[in-house]
Amino acid sequence: MAELLRRIRKSAIARTRSPTCETRALPGLRCVTFKKKSSIRLGVLGDPVAHSLSPQIQNAALEAGKIDLQYGRFQISPDELGEALKVIRALDFVGGNLTMPHKIAACAFMHELDDNARRVGAVNTIKLENAKLRGYNTDGKGFARAIRQEFAVDLRDLRVMILGSGGAARGIAMQCAKENCERLVIANRTFEKGQQLAEELRDYFAGPRVLGPVARLQAIPWEESSIRFQIAQLDLIVNATPLGLNRSDPSPISARLLAPHLMIYDTVYGDSRTAFVSAAVEAGARAANGLAMLVHQGALAFEIWFEREAPIEVMRQAL
Repeated sequence: MAELLRRIRKSAIARTRSPTCETRALPGLRCVTFKKKSSIRLGVLGDPVAHSLSPQIQNAALEAGKIDLQYGRFQISPDELGEALKVIRALDFVGGNLTMPHKIAACAFMHELDDNARRVGAVNTIKLENAKLRGYNTDGKGFARAIRQEFAVDLRDLRVMILGSGGAARGIAMQCAKENCERLVIANRTFEKGQQLAEELRDYFAGPRVLGPVARLQAIPWEESSIRFQIAQLDLIVNATPLGLNRSDPSPISARLLAPHLMIYDTVYGDSRTAFVSAAVEAGARAANGLAMLVHQGALAFEIWFEREAPIEVMRQAL
């Protein structure tokens, strides 16, 4: 813990010297956009984390709100998570965000979980109150707002398939269930984990609804034959896995399985199209990456930390 404390403490008193600056205090940390001395008391913890644009949008929001703090990136491995959370308490952080692979594991380190984070079983936003860690999950609401922004449709009108069952997938699946979507299908590499997530959501789909030729809620194996069978009964497919973070990653679903009637949402974002978005475009489908979700879930996190409306247009423009 001593070494981790030293690394994060150095980061927390960093001085920026240019619009973007690197610091060696913690691998992967980038402090962004302030030209004055300002302490880092917010940040995103992940592994990997160098791709994250959260500092870009949050530092723009902090500057717009005249809040004299900075937000950084922290490369934290899974076995460092517990100690890192102790350190940010010791340094009196305001809060932070969690990205892959920490969202589910972080629940065990929270002193309190809000109702949504408890039901989802994953945390992506932390607020420190009276030296205690309170966990929230803004992924679901951020996702719903992103879908409305990108495709001008609400989740309740859609038949949705989610690829994955990790922290982001759980938040998205819970939001689809709460908004009473037409159908929800979970596809996961480990079929049993997909089944478990579907069972956790079963009560949301128990009410009366017109029955179609396929189940309203089901888990399927992540196999070409299973996915092919589902395509005609879907409107939206969501990649909630890390596939796409690396340029060499293949599309989670081949273009030959996709169809023009589909909407494709890839929660992964980058400076170019992911393979999934490219496959969707090739198939004639509408597609978007995860930038809109990043902004909306980030705005919700800002409102949790500071109990004021987030400058969402400033955050969009920062991208």
